[in-house]
Amino acid sequence: MGAVPDTNDLTIFYIVEPPDYEIMACNLLASIRTHFPASVTAVGYCPEHRYDDLHPAVHRAHEMMGAELRTFSTKDRFDPAYPHGNKMLAALEKRDSAFSMFVDSDVLFIRDNTPENIVKQGHVSCSMAASMLWAEQSVWDVIYGALDMPIPSERYPLMRRSKGAVIPYFSAGLVAFPEHDTGQGRFPDVWYDTAQIVDSVETLEKRRPYLDQMTLPAAIRRAGLDWNILPEEQHFILGGKLRGRSLPTDLEIYTIHYRNARNLKDSGYLKTARRYLNAHTGQKFVRRLVENT
Repeated sequence: MGAVPDTNDLTIFYIVEPPDYEIMACNLLASIRTHFPASVTAVGYCPEHRYDDLHPAVHRAHEMMGAELRTFSTKDRFDPAYPHGNKMLAALEKRDSAFSMFVDSDVLFIRDNTPENIVKQGHVSCSMAASMLWAEQSVWDVIYGALDMPIPSERYPLMRRSKGAVIPYFSAGLVAFPEHDTGQGRFPDVWYDTAQIVDSVETLEKRRPYLDQMTLPAAIRRAGLDWNILPEEQHFILGGKLRGRSLPTDLEIYTIHYRNARNLKDSGYLKTARRYLNAHTGQKFVRRLVENT
């Protein structure tokens, strides 16, 4: 029996792609460096065909905050191309840590946190999705049928819009997983394979852009793992019916998924993001890291 993976040994990774996600990614990185232990590794992944388009300040920001920029190939990985699938392609890349956590670029950590609050042995940690407006629950018959799997018996309420408990459907905006081979393969390999199978079901509507999320629960089970459903404080999704509102005061929120700059401003955390960046780079705005030198 092998050694138990260290739940503190974590890599947080995210997509860095111009023009929008390269700036958001730097703000995300600053929040990682503000609220996670220094031992946490941070890696930004850029599609290799966009790497030369990255603003020089993005390279400088990652250098200053002790994070690495890496590339991955998108060529012929999905047919047709599927930009939302970049998280799966980045996840496929090899990392040395016991656990990894993918985070969407439009996320900000706002409270001191530890890997042990998120990761769990033998589990993939993620939150319930905010809503599932793109399909009825009958869509799971098609998805699990294509995978020759039973539909999970568990039922949970969605984070924002739910008419009661539903078949497990998770957000792919924050997903933490063990890096070791479970005997069924590494989780990212299983997730990608699951997506390819479901993507081949031509009668299944809305495969774009929801392929990553519609395959996540099944991939967890196919990998021989279980899900660890995070409380919304660990992945608080803004927008939707919360659009234009400040954060609730009765929750100790660690992470906000703000989706766009307007939501970040309305939540009162735009200045916070700039303060984090300034604390670690000496600038409130990423591009000034090279424009003023």
